[in-house]
Amino acid sequence: MEAKAILRHTRVSPQKTRLLADKVRNKPIADALTTLNLLGTKRARIMAKVLNSAVANAMTTGVMDVDNLYVKSIQIDEGARLKRWTPRAQGRATRILKRTSHIAVVLEEL
Repeated sequence: MEAKAILRHTRVSPQKTRLLADKVRNKPIADALTTLNLLGTKRARIMAKVLNSAVANAMTTGVMDVDNLYVKSIQIDEGARLKRWTPRAQGRATRILKRTSHIAVVLEEL
């Protein structure tokens, strides 16, 4: 049995978020949340919310013991990019890509 939670179109870079996901993958849920709370970055707070949502999904089913959950997988995919423009010299413009992420978390019982 597993519990899932997905957050789509969040305004964090997928490349930087994958580095954070590697730190909490395959850890017990308590250790993962402690690690994320100690980091204190925006992407850590977002990932902690997704983990808490997955724990709440596990609690509502009532089949899984919440104390024995661990992070089976975290998948960070790239979402749509927001395209913005900034002025440059001699009347030119340069495109700025503001990247978004899809975060999918799967929890499983030990």
